[in-house]
Amino acid sequence: MLKTFMQPGSSAHGRTESSRHNTPASAVGRTVEPRPTETLRNEPSIDNAKSAPNDEGSKLIVGPNIKLKGSEITDCEILVVEGRVEASMNSRDIRIAEGGVFAGTAEIDVAEVRGTFEGELTARKRLVVYATGRVSGTIRYGAMMIEEGGVISGNVARHDGTAAKAASGKPEQADAASNLEQLSNARSAARAS
Repeated sequence: MLKTFMQPGSSAHGRTESSRHNTPASAVGRTVEPRPTETLRNEPSIDNAKSAPNDEGSKLIVGPNIKLKGSEITDCEILVVEGRVEASMNSRDIRIAEGGVFAGTAEIDVAEVRGTFEGELTARKRLVVYATGRVSGTIRYGAMMIEEGGVISGNVARHDGTAAKAASGKPEQADAASNLEQLSNARSAARAS
């Protein structure tokens, strides 16, 4: 004949007082010392994370299969496009990943395009179009590099930093006309003397 043995503090329903307090059955009857609160030494505190310098600055990553539409992107140093962005921005860098699409207006320092850019792009310092990159629309650049296979189409001109020439849409033609007029005036002055 089997007898049911109950430990002190148990009830007839098979639950002990210790089980109500999530104490394992093996710990019943033992004195359990409280553990000191452990601090995470390897993790930066929130205050340290906020004050830690970031070499890249503020960064927005629009991941694959994400669509960001109808917005103006501000206070963003670096935009990484892996999905689709339809917006306008004035920033430091844009990096369009292979498969990523940016449609809209971007005035930036450096553009690196492995995906697709459609719209108005002003790369004040440098435009880099990689082999998988496609750029179309109105394109202004300070310096440009295109890998074999990269494609640029549309109205393309060198950006010299002056708003008047960029607004005209045809800076090279404006320069040529101005130079021709100056040359003509110089010749006329030389003949008159």
